[in-house]
Amino acid sequence: MNRTDTLPDIVAGPLLRRISTTRLVLWLVATRPLNMALVLRPGHADSQSIGLAHHQQCIPIGQRAFIYLIDCELESALPCDERIEYDLQVETQQGEWRSLPEWAPWLCYDGAAYPAFVIASRHHRLMHGSCRKPHHDSADGLVRADSWLAEQQSAPTEWPAWLLMTGDQVYADDVAGPMLRAVHAVIERLGLVDEWLEGATVDDSQALYRSPDSYYRRAALLPDVTSNVALRERFFGGVKKPVFTSANAHNHLMTLAEMLAMYCLVWSPVPWQVIAPEAPALDEKDAELYRQEQAIIDAFAEGLPQCARVMAHLPSLMIFDDHDVTDDWNLTADWERAAYGHPFSKRIIGNALVAYLLCQAWGNDPDKLNPLVHHALTLLGDGDQPLVCAEQDGLIERLLRFQGWEFQVPGTPTLIVLDTRTRRWRSERSPHRPSGLMDWEALMEMQQALMGAKSAVIVSPAPMFGVKLIEGIQKLFTLAGKPLVVDAENWMAHRGAANTLLQIWQHSKTPGNYVILSGDVHYSFVYDIVVRHQRRSPHLWQITSSGIKNTFPKNLLNTFDRLNRWLYAPWSPLNWFTKRRKLSVHPRDPDRASAGERLWNASGIGLVTLDEKGHPIDIRQLDADGSEVVFPAREKPLI
Repeated sequence: MNRTDTLPDIVAGPLLRRISTTRLVLWLVATRPLNMALVLRPGHADSQSIGLAHHQQCIPIGQRAFIYLIDCELESALPCDERIEYDLQVETQQGEWRSLPEWAPWLCYDGAAYPAFVIASRHHRLMHGSCRKPHHDSADGLVRADSWLAEQQSAPTEWPAWLLMTGDQVYADDVAGPMLRAVHAVIERLGLVDEWLEGATVDDSQALYRSPDSYYRRAALLPDVTSNVALRERFFGGVKKPVFTSANAHNHLMTLAEMLAMYCLVWSPVPWQVIAPEAPALDEKDAELYRQEQAIIDAFAEGLPQCARVMAHLPSLMIFDDHDVTDDWNLTADWERAAYGHPFSKRIIGNALVAYLLCQAWGNDPDKLNPLVHHALTLLGDGDQPLVCAEQDGLIERLLRFQGWEFQVPGTPTLIVLDTRTRRWRSERSPHRPSGLMDWEALMEMQQALMGAKSAVIVSPAPMFGVKLIEGIQKLFTLAGKPLVVDAENWMAHRGAANTLLQIWQHSKTPGNYVILSGDVHYSFVYDIVVRHQRRSPHLWQITSSGIKNTFPKNLLNTFDRLNRWLYAPWSPLNWFTKRRKLSVHPRDPDRASAGERLWNASGIGLVTLDEKGHPIDIRQLDADGSEVVFPAREKPLI
């Protein structure tokens, strides 16, 4: 299955994560313990070299795999709004030092000797997107982001301050057969950790990988007992969604090793270069699906050098949404009882959270997350032995109880990144109804952060203000007791959360300019929103960019878009009865759309430019096909 040539020292990264003038955080995956040095402005007279022995943490995740977080506190502040080149040097096993352009030349732009970053003096421009599914049949928005940044190499003040990944950075629950095969090849090649599996029909991770049900039939690995029927249907078997799409959980990732391998495979070209997976034994139907998926996965892998390059140049912040863990994650209280009440499904959710902690969350806020990472280090040990069940379950229990995935980044404007998945406002009387995306306490914490703020950018994975028609359809299915059928996850689906959110915007001490960046829905749109009848009311902008590599069914979205325009037009009685009377909402039309079209349906990535007051002065979508669409402001309210 695997190549036998020598492994490279680094198989993923470096990714730039949280940076400031006095602190740099980078993430990478190595194949052995490394001695590294970071050189800033290499080749310049004022270059500074920083030995990293005391500025890094190492987490073994296998026999030949080590996650590193480089976290440098700088003695002297770096300049803002300037291109700062850097070199990550690695000492070889022969005692020689290799520069980054030697071991990862694809991370340097044409004409540049080294990769670089820019520390923005304010959050003037933000690149953002969500929903990057490798086997979706479209180009990759991160490749488009790279090509855009390549054109800005001589204009550092034009670079985005942050690359904001607003959810579904990986699809743990929806995996193509060839991708799962690559995951297993990486596990074997790097010797990623094994684990025991409680509550499954296989005893351990190696038995899972060898099982004939491992590809396209993972629901069969649940014990076949009556009590697990609801779990099987909601969690592994996928849910048929007649209004939206059909979920495909048949290759749902399960083990921690599978989750960790997936991150390496979606962020770096190197793992693909050290494996040579062959197709597993499949029946004719699955073999044909595998062949179809293989072509898409091959095209995805070809774009990974560019994806790795943009993430080595732009600092990134990340927050989970459901597919980073599992579809409909924590949608209802009833869902939670089913999923967390079974040891195997609880383990799968927990493994996804451990992987999210190590690969995404840690770089957002190292100081806050370090205690959890140290707990993970205790569990993983030297990465050479199977995980101890009791210790693994103990870490998972701690992560499930943890309240602190949200974070803030100071600056102008302040960045506030919300956790809309683990602190939900559950319906006590109707556990089958959708939970609020944030509970009252979490919403009050958000309000406190906004008090007196003249401007803020709020990352909410799900749009706070969505498309009325689609939300109405979701409400009908919820009333019928079928919220899982249509992913009934929107801020207005839970009355308590919706009312509290609206009260926050009406509060006299939240009069600023607030940009809400969202993803999740697989189409892009922009609303200008003003609170009515208030002297010092906030001005809101709902800017949704989705997906990076995912789209909504084209004909279905066109139908929804047209129906929404007619059914909820200003003169429509239906609009009057559903009107958010305290809000004035102004949808923007994409400049390349047909007449009246408001929803843009294309893979790509969003780009927002803000003025000094936090007003978005340019909102556009960089389409993965190389084109772009602008959402110009409109003066007349349409709703």
